Amino acid sequence: MTADYAIVCEHVCKDFVLHHNAQHSLKARFIGLFHDRWRMTRQSFRAVDDVSFTVRRGASLGLMGRNGSGKSTLLSLIAGIYPATAGHIETRGRLVPMIALGVGFNPELSGSENIYLNASLFGFKNREIRALFPKILEFSELGDFIHEPVKNYSSGMYVRLGFSVAMHLEPEILLADEILSVGDAEFQKKCLAQIAKMREDGMTLLFVSHSEEQVVRFCDHYLYLENGRVIGEGSTDDLLTPSVVPRRAPG
Repeated sequence: MTADYAIVCEHVCKDFVLHHNAQHSLKARFIGLFHDRWRMTRQSFRAVDDVSFTVRRGASLGLMGRNGSGKSTLLSLIAGIYPATAGHIETRGRLVPMIALGVGFNPELSGSENIYLNASLFGFKNREIRALFPKILEFSELGDFIHEPVKNYSSGMYVRLGFSVAMHLEPEILLADEILSVGDAEFQKKCLAQIAKMREDGMTLLFVSHSEEQVVRFCDHYLYLENGRVIGEGSTDDLLTPSVVPRRAPG
């Protein structure tokens, strides 16, 4: 991968195996040998199908599409949470994913302990984390709840902690799913303003959103997914003109 690119995806595919009539007892499995309705079957499901794109360093790409179109699965592949079934994915720079509530948190640990845990996984030393801690706490607005186990947090509190940690880990690449749809409006506004500032400072952004307005605001280009395939792509300037139909992917 050349130095100009932060993310490269080439012909990426991801298959999942769906189990129907999964049986957990010997008796049920035995009955399934003789009765089709009780027999466990497996079905392969392709969630991401031959997706290719590149994102230049400092650029931003919006992933759009309906629920189940493959957007979040694609982000998970780029984050390394899932291995790709086929294709090639490469990233350059410190990548910080914000793709699901609670990912990377130990529910038994307090918010403050999870800050140290998360930051250490990204290579920060204890003295560096101690210096960042007051800023993370202030941004999160969690107050004394920072000392509570995160298993007691609401979804909004999870977002506050997760976003605050991610923003202060100095990401060169940020993967942001629609996690910001959870929580109160004022904190969402604060988060979006912070993303805009980091974009101005040269951060690369891969942004999943149902909001066309947010994609236009934060992204240079977009991909539109349907059934795991790219069916439209182009400049977000196109989205400002209602009469313009999103360009179809070649092939």
